[in-house]
Amino acid sequence: MSQSNITTSNLNVPVSEVYWSLVAKADKKFSKIRDLPYYERNRYDTYFYKVFKVYTQLWKFQQDNRQKLVEAGLKRWEIGDIASRIGQLYFGQYMRTSVASYLSESYIFYEAILTREYFKDGLLQDVNLANKQLRFIARFLTVCLMLNKREMVYRLVSQLKVLVADCKRTFQDTDFIEWKLVIQEITKFLKVDTAFMNTRPLRYSLTLDVEPNSLPPVPNVIRNLKLRDAILCSYHPNEVKFSELTLDNFRMLQCLEWEPSGSFYQSSGSLTSGQHAVNQEISDPTLPPNPRKAVLYRPSITHFLAVLATVCEELPPDGVLLLYISAPDAACTSPPSDNTNSSSVKKIMNGSGDHSRGVNLGSKGNGGLNVIYPCDLVPFTRRPLFLVIDSEKSNAFKSLEREVNGEAVAMLLSPTSSIGDPNGSQFTTFLTAPLQAFLILIGFSGPDIQTDKLNEAERVLSLALNHWGDTLALNLAVSPDSLHPVWAQVLNDPFLRRLLLRFIFCRAVLSLYTPTSNKKEYLPDCSPALPNSVSPTHGAYKEAVHKIADIFGVAPMFNLPEPLQPKPPDV
Repeated sequence: MSQSNITTSNLNVPVSEVYWSLVAKADKKFSKIRDLPYYERNRYDTYFYKVFKVYTQLWKFQQDNRQKLVEAGLKRWEIGDIASRIGQLYFGQYMRTSVASYLSESYIFYEAILTREYFKDGLLQDVNLANKQLRFIARFLTVCLMLNKREMVYRLVSQLKVLVADCKRTFQDTDFIEWKLVIQEITKFLKVDTAFMNTRPLRYSLTLDVEPNSLPPVPNVIRNLKLRDAILCSYHPNEVKFSELTLDNFRMLQCLEWEPSGSFYQSSGSLTSGQHAVNQEISDPTLPPNPRKAVLYRPSITHFLAVLATVCEELPPDGVLLLYISAPDAACTSPPSDNTNSSSVKKIMNGSGDHSRGVNLGSKGNGGLNVIYPCDLVPFTRRPLFLVIDSEKSNAFKSLEREVNGEAVAMLLSPTSSIGDPNGSQFTTFLTAPLQAFLILIGFSGPDIQTDKLNEAERVLSLALNHWGDTLALNLAVSPDSLHPVWAQVLNDPFLRRLLLRFIFCRAVLSLYTPTSNKKEYLPDCSPALPNSVSPTHGAYKEAVHKIADIFGVAPMFNLPEPLQPKPPDV
């Protein structure tokens, strides 16, 4: 029903009744879409359109009839409730599609709620209203973290602390322990995440990273694949997280998105316009779409496999799926008992690697319901798969290196032991923020570093990574067999190329760092093997690590060649 029809067909019906009828209709549709999964994205597009349409009607109706509704008893917090729901809809659709404009619109609504203080009146007289404000702040915090709006994040954290303290004093019989835990989580998250976060964005930046159109063409490749989908799954006991967003998942999620340009996030309107529509094109036409991402927190194995199967089913013909798993060793003594007679599974179980060990994506002691074994992934090797495993049992997944059911799997595997970062994954940090990982490894913290040294090191690293990427592509032109096809076919994708080059840097640093040098358990691995021309012992990689170490005065911490001594002047 259009807005004009709402008005004309209800001339004899009180405005308040029309309004509350719309509210009931919107609430009903919202409850249906709220619990829809973040996978099966294509299936639920029409659901989102319908629920958003009714909320657009509701918002416009209350704007056009605000005075009459206030006279009939409409409260400001009820207006805020509608705006908050719209913000949630935008954020939920961002999580399903990775379309950045939805995230921006969510921010616009949440910021307006904060600025206009919709929940302020009677806040400390009604515990339900206080909880609405607390939930709103928590949701807004997540949106601000995603957008890297750190000033607003700190402002919201301060408000959250004050409000929880006020609520504890006012509502003495009410338990606010969960909100104290929320404050502890976000405080720790920011403390760990802020050390170097202001040096450069985690997202792919056209200002700082290679312009995708300028990448050298990769010759002798049957097909060029693009990163279309990613599944991000992270769980560690006592890990740094905010709500269900773990630090590792957050860093990887950011790493797989485009950094907004100066003209990005052009809003289609504001909270007062009432003209938002789901089919409006408000994305930056200069940037490609973000890869779609499904972010999972402590999934059961059945849920994990359901998501993986669905995303594989929806993967476009030119697409590759990135599967990122950061989790501890499951420490199981036997493989899953599934009674299957699959020859492929039997072959892989008897092959190289350790299929009796997996990674644990949830609390232990539940009979293995959260454990993912390498053989669980065998059916999905029929589609192009780029696997990143960050676990002390990552080497178990090398069992997938043979082409079991279809395609060879591209794998980046973490060291089985690590040093240097007590609050997050060293390997994930190298893949998402390599210079930060280097500094954490050598024991530096944010306040220790001069900005000019940081900028110089970033410049050296960027030049090195770009050169290594060009070298891989050019070597293929000379020797088509110099790089396995599984790497060659993803080298033109900017996100996957960047991950691969940062892996090479990580391997070079840890191979040359004295405490980890020549110790296999501290070195990352990959499959298929990369050519010798990108081995850590190659002069170009030693030179890059040497230059960066010299900038920070830590060259003695690495097994590096002695610098050339200047020739003494003639006497």
